[in-house]
Amino acid sequence: MSGYRFSVIIPSYNRADEVVDLLCSLQAQTIEHNCFEVLIVDDGSTDETEKQVIELSSRIDFHLRFFRRDHEGPGPARNYGMSQAEGAYFLFIDSDCLADESWLKEIDSAVVREEPDAFGGPDSVLAHFTPLQKAIDYSMTSFITTGGMRGHSKKRLAKFYPRSFNMGIRREIFAKLGGMGTLRHGQDIEFSRRIVASGAKVIYIPEAYVYHKRRTSLRKFYRQIFNWGVARINLSRLDGANLEPLHFIPAVGADGFVVLFILGLFNRIVLRLWLVCLVLGLVLLGFMAVDAWRRHRDWRTALLVPIVALTQIFGYGFGFTTAFIWRIVLGKAEFTGFVRKYYK
Repeated sequence: MSGYRFSVIIPSYNRADEVVDLLCSLQAQTIEHNCFEVLIVDDGSTDETEKQVIELSSRIDFHLRFFRRDHEGPGPARNYGMSQAEGAYFLFIDSDCLADESWLKEIDSAVVREEPDAFGGPDSVLAHFTPLQKAIDYSMTSFITTGGMRGHSKKRLAKFYPRSFNMGIRREIFAKLGGMGTLRHGQDIEFSRRIVASGAKVIYIPEAYVYHKRRTSLRKFYRQIFNWGVARINLSRLDGANLEPLHFIPAVGADGFVVLFILGLFNRIVLRLWLVCLVLGLVLLGFMAVDAWRRHRDWRTALLVPIVALTQIFGYGFGFTTAFIWRIVLGKAEFTGFVRKYYK
């Protein structure tokens, strides 16, 4: 094994420009560049990812390796990267992210200080990101919409499991537990669950930021969130502990809202209850808009937050419910949700 402390593994599919931006952010890392390597595992891209990476390679001073694979999904791509990595720790970052210039330095400090087996960090946005990207970030990190599962708060309503957009493991973990599973979506959650269940020491590094560009349209965001709702049910079939009470809330809210509206067409009392829920929901969305403006000082972002939050709640809720009916009620095999253009 080489002397690399970290192996940064990046799966990618048709994201040539974003991969270049990510590599440039790794070039800007304040840690010594000879302590890490970067492995790009291209999952069968049809764009110019390989060409652009090769052109950029002459302008970077860290060790970069590029691998081409068939279109098998992000889990197998990360597994292949781990099988080829030479570092003591394997780090995962998504191709649509940028690493803060202190990302690796903060991870290195935490690793030296606490000697964890696995770890994760937060994601955020940069000032030049679009209002939609900022609105999605707010909705994805707000305690109101996630219960603190992905946010920056230390308070959480569910257990913390590192996610592959910003995650690291000790080499020995891969040797002991193997890699990520074959689920099309949610394979990183299942992997994190196995890591925690093994008794490994897992920590959260709040200073190790990555900046997540996320989806660039509400339609793409809905498809992604729908798949996450589906993934939660698929994960629960592998291990019931993957399903916690918090995970039911979006489905209860989305489905309940629709059912109350339909029943309210035939019953005035139910209609009044639906109207009360509607008013309370609008008040909560208004509060989120104000809070988003306070965070970003951008009225466009503030106006988009209620729309994005509703997209998130209903997308996740409908995906969760669809998979619940398909797998648990009907007893069918794995439900995959949206498959085409997974990385888009």
